[in-house]
Amino acid sequence: MSPLELFQKSGKLSPELSVLAALTLLSLLPAVILTVTSFTRFVIVLGFARQGIGTQSSPPNQVIIGLSLFLTAFTMAPVVDRMVHDAYEPLSRGEITESQAMDRAIAPLRGFMLKQTREADLALFYEASNTPLPQTEEEVPLRIAAPAFMVSELTTAFELGVLVLLPFLVIDLAVASGLMSMGMMMVPPGNIALPLKLLVFVLVDGWNLLIGSLLASYR
Repeated sequence: MSPLELFQKSGKLSPELSVLAALTLLSLLPAVILTVTSFTRFVIVLGFARQGIGTQSSPPNQVIIGLSLFLTAFTMAPVVDRMVHDAYEPLSRGEITESQAMDRAIAPLRGFMLKQTREADLALFYEASNTPLPQTEEEVPLRIAAPAFMVSELTTAFELGVLVLLPFLVIDLAVASGLMSMGMMMVPPGNIALPLKLLVFVLVDGWNLLIGSLLASYR
């Protein structure tokens, strides 16, 4: 009997299929982080902050990605805890099968995504797929929840990005206007605006405010 036939009869994965499933999940981990977690919002807003300050390579991409990963782990920790408690622990005790564990693991992740998803984005994909609107959260499949969540995350990230860029834009305009009024048109405004923006950002404890606002957006 093949491993697939054994799974279809018993609902449990054979050791060979278990190893294959684990390797598949590991290979898909980067895609999972990008599509169904808070990573996208963090990395986009932090990128906008760097662009607003005007430093092209400080903080470098590695720092922004690393910070985004740690913030993602912090934000997703309650979801992962529920997945472990509801799915992995019963599975390790032999109380449920692999298919039941998968269903239980998906539920907290789907709940997190739908909480952050706008109704308009969810309705967009239901309309595009000609699927009736669901009555309960459990009826929303991942093939609709995941892309709707991503679109909502992009929208929210750009909204936060605009709020981050506005104070820096005001400083740029003030510096440019000041230089023009003094007849110093040959002086690049960026050379004057950069230290001013850095000074203001440090004085208002900008990183604390920015990270705090990002984390608060997931409450």
